[in-house]
Amino acid sequence: MRRRSKLTFHKGYLFALVLPLLIVFIYFSIDIRSLFTSDISSFKFNTVSDQIRESQLQALHLLNQQQSSLLSIWNHTFVNSNNITTVQFDDIKATLLTQITLNKHMQQILLSPYKAGDTLQNGTALDPSSAGYSFHRCRKVDQKFSERRTIEWKPRRNKFLFAICLSGQMSNHLICLEKHMFFAAILNRALVIPSSRFDYQYNRVLDIEHINDCIGKKVVVPFEDFMKLKKNHAHIDKFICYFSTPQPCYMDGEHLKKLKSLGISMGKLEAAWKNEDVKNPSRKTVKDVEEKFGSDDDVIAVGDVYFADVERDWVLQPGGPIAHKCKTLIEPSKLILLTAERFIQTFLGSNFIALHFRRHGFLKFCNAKKPSCFYPIPQAADCITRMVERANSPVIYLSTDAAGSETGLLQSMIMLNGKTIPLVKRPPRNSAEKWDALLYRHGLEGDSQVRI
Repeated sequence: MRRRSKLTFHKGYLFALVLPLLIVFIYFSIDIRSLFTSDISSFKFNTVSDQIRESQLQALHLLNQQQSSLLSIWNHTFVNSNNITTVQFDDIKATLLTQITLNKHMQQILLSPYKAGDTLQNGTALDPSSAGYSFHRCRKVDQKFSERRTIEWKPRRNKFLFAICLSGQMSNHLICLEKHMFFAAILNRALVIPSSRFDYQYNRVLDIEHINDCIGKKVVVPFEDFMKLKKNHAHIDKFICYFSTPQPCYMDGEHLKKLKSLGISMGKLEAAWKNEDVKNPSRKTVKDVEEKFGSDDDVIAVGDVYFADVERDWVLQPGGPIAHKCKTLIEPSKLILLTAERFIQTFLGSNFIALHFRRHGFLKFCNAKKPSCFYPIPQAADCITRMVERANSPVIYLSTDAAGSETGLLQSMIMLNGKTIPLVKRPPRNSAEKWDALLYRHGLEGDSQVRI
């Protein structure tokens, strides 16, 4: 029994000595970690999150391929193309460049959780300049004033067109007034600016004399000057309505009474076309206007022409359809221009986007359509963000009738590359601020016509 115990005791010692040596030998001869890491890794990452990550990387790869394809089209297909017009060529270029920019934005979003910076995993830079092309993010309109199609405005002596604008608010009235100017030029008549008792007080908003100076003759006559010429009693010899539906000249009985209260008399309203509807205006030409409204009478009126569709391409060209020597024919009054310049210097700087966000107007006139064109705030924010990226502007001026809850949500959603783009609105009156002093000095601070 003693011998047996002694032998067992020696075997235990031997095992204790050999086992560490065996472990050291195996550790240095075989990488044990490699035997287990792959199994553990496959078990650990074989999850839903890993599948999402793989899908995102695949999508990123596809977007990179799409970018290469678009660049190939840009560099090879449209370089020497002579089969399309200049306008079509510019539109195609703008479309392609917009898609490339959008593609860049999507790649950055997909890549952001995995790698910082603007470089793809394969080393392809997202910067457009490093990809072999360059472009202006926001195209500038080529004015080409010398190439405009224009008409000379030469009023005949004592021949007037009485402007009547009733549709919508101030911006609509200005468009209507501009179209009246085109009609007056076609018919060789001076344009009579409406009275403030019937319409807006245009001389507080517009520089009337600037129009006459640009044309080089008196083509626009304020209502007060017109009435002095007519000895405070004027007669509209022909009141020919451009639109007959929903009512002749887009006028109701109340507006007719206002005209008469101003000392204006008129005959019966006539319709130039029987079925011309403001909701579905037909295209007209200069010849149509001359045939229907041409007359030797001293004073004529054609009613509200805001909805009129006359020579659209001609009217909408940069600089307008009328020949003049100025950069723009219709300008705000000098007080408003100077105030706007001071506001820009104070709050915006030289590089900004101006946004007119009409919520209530579009809700009333647009939401009734099917499909509706009254868009939700997130969709508007997405559109605005794309415009900010194209223009590369650090700030947005916001003119809006939207509620604070809507503008607050809009502000929170307008972000580019992780930075919020500030929305600047006209601030409340503060005597410490001097940019709007001219408006208050001349009594324009509360004028609903003034929009800065």
